[in-house]
Amino acid sequence: MFTDSEPVEVWRTSATVTNAYTSRKDWDQAVMVGMWVGSVQPGKSYESYTPDRDVSQERLNLFLPLDADVTDTDRVRVRGNWYEVDGNPRRHTQTSRRHTSLTVWRALR
Repeated sequence: MFTDSEPVEVWRTSATVTNAYTSRKDWDQAVMVGMWVGSVQPGKSYESYTPDRDVSQERLNLFLPLDADVTDTDRVRVRGNWYEVDGNPRRHTQTSRRHTSLTVWRALR
């Protein structure tokens, strides 16, 4: 069920974890930069089946207030689930319903 008034938490980290092979964000050091009430709508879901990997992705479209502090490197938490921001959030300022829209995704398995 999707509604127009769900809390959306935005989390950010600048810490990284580095090993011999890669460097990645350390989400254990993340801090919540804000929580906004917005509209959460279903996006496309993808399933990819290969002999090596079974993968399903869930995508959501979020519509937050215009002043929501969210970037393409953040994570969001909706309904207790963690999602990665996919692409740059878009600021819509030309209409009376000014808002920030973004797409988020998570791997299900």
